[in-house]
Order: sequence, then structure tokens, then C-alpha cells
Amino acid sequence: MDSLREFDTSNGDSASINFCTNTITTTHHHHHQNINTSMNISPLTNVGGGMASSSSPPASSSTATLSRYENQKRRDWNTFGQYLRNHRPPLSLSRCSGAHVLEFLRYLDQFGKTKVHTQLCPFFGHPNPPAPCPCPLRQAWGSLDALIGRLRAAFEEHGGKPEANPFGARAVRLYLREVRDSQAKARGISYEKKKRKRPPQHPPNNAMPPPPNASSHLSQVKK
Repeated sequence: MDSLREFDTSNGDSASINFCTNTITTTHHHHHQNINTSMNISPLTNVGGGMASSSSPPASSSTATLSRYENQKRRDWNTFGQYLRNHRPPLSLSRCSGAHVLEFLRYLDQFGKTKVHTQLCPFFGHPNPPAPCPCPLRQAWGSLDALIGRLRAAFEEHGGKPEANPFGARAVRLYLREVRDSQAKARGISYEKKKRKRPPQHPPNNAMPPPPNASSHLSQVKK
């Protein structure tokens, strides 16, 4: 990964992340992390903003949608770069692994806006709870999935090798699958993709006409 370019923070985009106090300590051998930080995060407070832009847009708005997607991808890339720099100890992009990506995703949960009911909650599995509950707010699975897709693309655009892409690591895929399944049960919704209906197949123009009906042919002979 020698050709991998580090993050560019020269773009002072107002939507990028602003770190005020940054102390991120990770203890790996006990699989615990202590994060003491105060941040103002606008693009990742609801990272689902990229969901609409990742779908196939109409031809008339494809340019504008692509621009929004590219802008969001750049902000996400710089946000992850600042997360690595404020990690304790600081991490370079070339040393980033799937485990660090998982730390980043779990860290983002504190800024989530999606209510995920616990199994002890009376509204567990209820898609439309009739009353508020103290269950935690998390990042929605769809938002995290779209975020990882943008970061995975940005990593390779900045010179990273596909086989060394930490955002495509097996651990990250398994984590996203676990989040999807657990949130589907907790929220009483389904993330299954709808099957597209196949359009009716029309016979080609040069197809042979069907043979005449036998009964009508006999009636014509009798006449």
C-alpha cells in the first residue's frame, strides 16, 4: 500500500467533522475501548443522507445526484481521516484494518437517531410504538451500509489496493449483517430487497405465426 495517499484536510468544508477535545484510547487485548471526546458532527449525525444518492437517479438529475454523492463521499473520507488522527495512539491509513473500521462504526452509534428496542422493552418488534421508551438510539443499518460503500470506494480511489481495503473486510461485512438482522427484529421491519417483476416477454417481429386452429380448418374444408 505504498501508493496509498493519506487524507487531505485542506478542504475546509463546513459540513466536515470538527473535533474539540479528542482523546480516543483503545485497549485491544480486552476488546474494550474508552472514548473521551467532544465533537460537533454534522455529516455523520445522520449518515443515511447518502442512501438516496446511492440509488439509480433519473437521467435528468444524474449529474446533480452524482455531485451530491461525490461530496458526501469526500466528507465521509475526511471524517474517517480525522477519526484516525485523533485515535490514541494515532493511526496511519496504511495501518488501518477492519478492526479499526468496526471501532469507527460503533463510535458513530452515539450520534444515531434510530430507536432500537431491547428485548426487555414492551415495544420490541413493534414497527410503530404507541408511546416513548428509554431504548437507545443507534445509527440505522441502511445508513451504515451506505457509509461503508462510500468509504470503500474512496479508499481505492486514493490508491488503496482492493485486496487490502479495510472497509471490505469480512469482519465489517459480518458486523453489518448482524446490525441488519438485530435491527430488523427489534424494530419489527424487514430489510429484504423486493424482487423486481420481470417485464412480459414479447415474441420477436420475425417469429412464425401460430398454426391455424384445426377445427376452423376442417369447417372451411366442409364448406
